[in-house]
Amino acid sequence: MPSTLIQITPETHGVEIDLIYASPNNFTGQVIYDHALCYLHREAEACLRKAIAAARQLGYSIRVLDAFRPQEAQEALWAVAPNPDYIADPAKGSNHTRGVAVDLTLIDPDGQALDMGTPVDTMHPASHHFHRDHPAQVQVNRMLLLTVMLEAGFVHHPKEWWHYQLPDAQRFPLIDSQSAEARALHVSPHG
Repeated sequence: MPSTLIQITPETHGVEIDLIYASPNNFTGQVIYDHALCYLHREAEACLRKAIAAARQLGYSIRVLDAFRPQEAQEALWAVAPNPDYIADPAKGSNHTRGVAVDLTLIDPDGQALDMGTPVDTMHPASHHFHRDHPAQVQVNRMLLLTVMLEAGFVHHPKEWWHYQLPDAQRFPLIDSQSAEARALHVSPHG
């Protein structure tokens, strides 16, 4: 049986990897992952490859900020911000823990992230996809990302411009953090 999770790397996928929970530079101020390894379910990985190609045709590349998230990490995020509008309740399960959700942005040829109006994980209406108060260029940038991702087969989270997942994500089972393929993905003891 093929592995459920596929590793995403700059070498294999032509993306930049900057997992925000592998450093304290996230909304918790804590290191949640003790690794910087990026994985997606094989079906999500196939869609990501389409998105990478589409972004490249437009002159951009993709920076992946989060992908598969172990259950313990979901619990750590929920402990800091138990807000179901922005953080999935770990008791119900996260689509990141299914390996079918990815947080990302577009970067220009100089390696600079496009201005999306808010940082990732801004838990505020300004992070909603179609927030009207952003300048036109921010709205254009968000629509570019939305177009790339929708055409690749993902759907968007209406309250998070950075979050995309496979349609009907609930049909995918949660991936047990203790499974053989997920054992390398440890959560930091600080998380």
